[in-house]
Amino acid sequence: MNKKLSKIHELFEFDKTNRKDSYYIIGTDEAGRGPGAGPVFAAAVCFVSDIDDEICEKLSVLNDSKQLTEKKREELFENIKELEKSGKCVCSIQEGSVSQIDKINILNTSLDCMKRSCESVAGKIDMQKAKVLVDGNRLIKNFSIPQTTIVKGDSKSAAIAAASILAKVSRDRLMEKLAKEYPQYHWEKNKGYLSAEHIEAIKTYGATKLHRKKFLRNILTVTNPVLENKKISKTNESQLSLF
Repeated sequence: MNKKLSKIHELFEFDKTNRKDSYYIIGTDEAGRGPGAGPVFAAAVCFVSDIDDEICEKLSVLNDSKQLTEKKREELFENIKELEKSGKCVCSIQEGSVSQIDKINILNTSLDCMKRSCESVAGKIDMQKAKVLVDGNRLIKNFSIPQTTIVKGDSKSAAIAAASILAKVSRDRLMEKLAKEYPQYHWEKNKGYLSAEHIEAIKTYGATKLHRKKFLRNILTVTNPVLENKKISKTNESQLSLF
């Protein structure tokens, strides 16, 4: 067995050993907790069929999304969605808005996205036979389904790794789209993270409604206000509304 197939079998074996009395394993992960702009995403994935050769081949390079190239992530995203269409897995992708992040903080928004994505998946299977593996060290709040935290779970669990891909690619695609509306911030490159170039743009042009205000406390000044109603773009079109 080659190394790629060996890895994917390890990921599925991890999920199998964590089932215990459960029949279904739901893996969940988030993307975008660290950036200073844009929403946070979370996804949940449950493989509901036997793990056959097709699944292993389509997911042969599956791993922590941060360890893969953009091209590999995109390929895996499409493969996971194909498996969903064929009934071999159930998926859900949810997002938490910037306004929610500013209101209840990024951690609580991330956990809320995870909760909604897992509940969506669980609603399509037998919830009584499900167990959730949560990437990281924080349990989902006010959640009725049995759950276990898995530190670095996206490199250990197939379900978490697949959720990581869905969340990461979905968010990256949105930030690339938003970059066309707000070209000065170069979100197509930094995906909203506070790179030196991004910080300089904020200091020059101010912040948009898509910036997380609490993340910018050390950047914004009286002379660099939050621009709530004006869109900074080459086309000078009206403010894009996402939420």
